[in-house]
Amino acid sequence: TMAHSEALLVLENFIAGKFVPCSSYIDSYNPSTGDVYCRVPDSGKEEVEAAVKAAKAAFPIWSSKSPLERSQILNKLADLIEHDLEAFAQAESKDQGKTITFARTVDIPRAVYNFRFFASSILHHTTECTEMASVGCVHYTSRAPVGVAGLISPWNLPLYLLTWKIAPAIACGNTVVAKPSEMTSVTAWMMCKLLEKAGVPHGVVNVVFGTGAKAGEALVCHPDVPLISFTGSTLTAQRITEKSAPHCKRLSLELGGKNPAIVFDDADLSQCIPTTLRSSFANQGEICLCTSRIFVQRGIYSEFLKRFVAEAKKWKVGNPSDPTVDVGALISKEHLEKVRSYVKKAQAEGARVLCGEGVNSLALPTGNQKGYFMLPTVIAEVKDESSCMQEEIFGPVTCVVAFDTEDEVIERANGVKYGLAATVWSSNVGRVHRVARRLQSGLVWTNCWLIRDLNLPFGGMKASGIGREGAKDSYEFFTEVKTITIKH
Repeated sequence: TMAHSEALLVLENFIAGKFVPCSSYIDSYNPSTGDVYCRVPDSGKEEVEAAVKAAKAAFPIWSSKSPLERSQILNKLADLIEHDLEAFAQAESKDQGKTITFARTVDIPRAVYNFRFFASSILHHTTECTEMASVGCVHYTSRAPVGVAGLISPWNLPLYLLTWKIAPAIACGNTVVAKPSEMTSVTAWMMCKLLEKAGVPHGVVNVVFGTGAKAGEALVCHPDVPLISFTGSTLTAQRITEKSAPHCKRLSLELGGKNPAIVFDDADLSQCIPTTLRSSFANQGEICLCTSRIFVQRGIYSEFLKRFVAEAKKWKVGNPSDPTVDVGALISKEHLEKVRSYVKKAQAEGARVLCGEGVNSLALPTGNQKGYFMLPTVIAEVKDESSCMQEEIFGPVTCVVAFDTEDEVIERANGVKYGLAATVWSSNVGRVHRVARRLQSGLVWTNCWLIRDLNLPFGGMKASGIGREGAKDSYEFFTEVKTITIKH
């Protein structure tokens, strides 16, 4: 009915400091109800062209500002988002399906911090200088922004991961054309409303909404976008690499993971179990850093499993806006089906599903019957070569298997195509360092999970990506270095 459709939120592209309507739109669903609640521009070549043009035009003025001037603007933007934290959290929870608690405590505060962090770090970079007295020369390096940065962010941590790209890109003096996921575009659109008030000049940040196949492709193929930062699937990254190769673009790719947790028999289970539940099921398991393979040393395997399953059953699934809920809705109907299919596959292969999907019944509130919900699911006795142990599931599913020796578990942990993050649980300091060195993983957490210092490199090995981002690494990625030699 018309009356119903008028209530839908309709987003517009943000180009050259103005909201611009689009000729066609796509539906975006509220994952907790299964209803369409928002219409997102279905942008393509034309819209991307206009955004790149605006970004190019804004580049000379923005790039000539001092780091301090840019820093002050980033801090102002952080303050404005923080001022509207509750509205942003509500929007993120509704659009993505995550719990309001997670959006309030993780997503939006981290988006604010991304701007503050890079506003600070941009003031502290220094360049190198060397002398060659024997030939009377001095060499030094100089860094300059690259130009228009194409930033493509995913649906799992929408504003958090978008700002992790925008903040360093503009702090370094680049201008931006960003494309958030078409499934979770609302908080990016809300941020656009604050840019002018923060003092961001028109054209410095442009946001084009739409699908990867249309809008993303146009951005990646644009000859005037020398740099692409992408977070998402390995499959899409392969396509980006192929499409950007003729233009010799600079790429930073943060891709999937199949992250192991290794629990040795001297682990402190009172810490390990609650943290490993979080690392498996936080944000519905939709974080690239989530644990999906848990290797437990045989001596404590049955105790770990019993306690882990008992605690997993206590996690409450339901309406994301209920502050007592631990697990919200998965992003889409298709994604829910895909995650469920992995559980079915494991059962068909003879693995045991100990709790969750197909084992326990899920009672949902009246308004959420059609939402995309799933219980935290624990699978045991899965073979290492099973697709559940090899492929990224990206849902509230984790596999628990036993191991005997340190050498064996390292080989098994490394036996996947990914290498993003790993967690190690042990009270033996020597073992912790030994294992951390041998794991093929960009990040290793010991006796903790998801504690991040943004100064340090973030990124993965193997199929988990190319490049690193963090204070120094992002600065290097978003600037071009020049070596200058002077004879005196």
